[in-house]
Amino acid sequence: MTRRKLILILAATATVSALALSVAWAREVPKVTTGFVAGILCSEIFVSGLEPERILAETTAAMPGAGLISWALGYRVDRARRDVTVTLLGLGRSHAVYREGFGCYLDHGTRAAEFTLSLDSKQQPLLPDIAGPSTVAPQTPDLAVALDRAFAEPAQGPARHTRAVIILKDGRIVAERYAEGIGVDTPLLGFSATKSVMSAFAGILVRKGALTLDQPAPVTAWQGAGDPRRAITMEHLLRHTAGLALGSSLQASLASALEPVNRMKFLEPDMAVYAESMPLETAPGTAWNYHDGNTIILARLIRDAVGGTPADMMRFARSELFAPLGMRHVTLEFDAAGNAEGSSQMLASARDWARFGLLYLNDGVVGGKRILPEGWVNYSATPTRNAWVGYGAGFWTNQGDSLGATYRVGHGWPRDAFFAKGTIGQYVIIVPSERLVVVRLGRSPNWPPEGDGVFELVWDVMTATGGNAKLAGGD
Repeated sequence: MTRRKLILILAATATVSALALSVAWAREVPKVTTGFVAGILCSEIFVSGLEPERILAETTAAMPGAGLISWALGYRVDRARRDVTVTLLGLGRSHAVYREGFGCYLDHGTRAAEFTLSLDSKQQPLLPDIAGPSTVAPQTPDLAVALDRAFAEPAQGPARHTRAVIILKDGRIVAERYAEGIGVDTPLLGFSATKSVMSAFAGILVRKGALTLDQPAPVTAWQGAGDPRRAITMEHLLRHTAGLALGSSLQASLASALEPVNRMKFLEPDMAVYAESMPLETAPGTAWNYHDGNTIILARLIRDAVGGTPADMMRFARSELFAPLGMRHVTLEFDAAGNAEGSSQMLASARDWARFGLLYLNDGVVGGKRILPEGWVNYSATPTRNAWVGYGAGFWTNQGDSLGATYRVGHGWPRDAFFAKGTIGQYVIIVPSERLVVVRLGRSPNWPPEGDGVFELVWDVMTATGGNAKLAGGD
């Protein structure tokens, strides 16, 4: 083959690849974009009770690249039918529908699973209440300063749009504040903090003997003879080391729209089936790759272990976790096929997120009753090998020598701190050595890391509550 022919072949191949990529962008990016926006609008209108203009403005401002197309987004809210339709210059159209008790799902034109929920409302919380009915004013001037700084917008740089902050010390709220239109009972979207709740569900089922950490996950699609995915365990799913080729969920930006995991979330009616169909990119347990597909599969395993239907999963969630903790304003959402969207779609009041954090502060025990297995909290915070952000089993962690843990400790976080984290500014931070839980919810860009003010908030809270021994970044 002559050099000229080789150049022509390579040029033709590059052209075809570019055209294929262009077609993919033209077809999938608008649907991913409109699906993301429709889902959030539906959830925060019909569950949180917020206004669409505010939701759209705050969310797109927090996502790099979204401003380039936000002007082209159109939406229609039908409050009678309780649904939302979002379009993008006619190239993409997504429809999100609200179901009572189950939040919102994206309607892809297929028949949605039908289910109803009947709950026993008589179950009493085991956890003593963390505050009275009114918003708790800062108990000291230093705590007031901490809240002032958390809600202040920076003079330069992107807005933080802080929605709620709760500081809980020794089991009681010592300061809390909410943005306008948000209160103690407002359910707020936790995004990937939901993964930590799925980890708790998994722990409960491990305690009950219904699931095991180190045995092959019972996924039907992986049971063929010689299928290397048979080696995937629940621990791999919890720690994001399963190796499935779904791309990454670390970024919330327009540039991430073509990741397969976003096709799963915004174009597929059955997210679990799609995630389970993916081939391996790396052998299970050998590489860390954080993506939502791991938790979607984990949520399917949890649902199957407690009865197999969304109603079964919600009864389990309420009776085994939410009710004992007194979490009264929680909505876990499901896709059209009835899979829990356990990677990112749980809404709960800021106080309920704080109650969840308190379970982990108290080593998985509530009111003298063990909810999580003995050692589960430490297991959750134990670092995963090669997880450069500092990630454990469903929680981010400051243990170990990862880049993320080192960075956070260097910015004043205690070494024993670990936390549930959701994209664009959601945190439930647990600091066992200081008996602290700090909840921060809002709409802030993921980059730079200091942009949401959480490093500053933790520093201020530590100072205000006497945690000076940890402020130098020591162990």
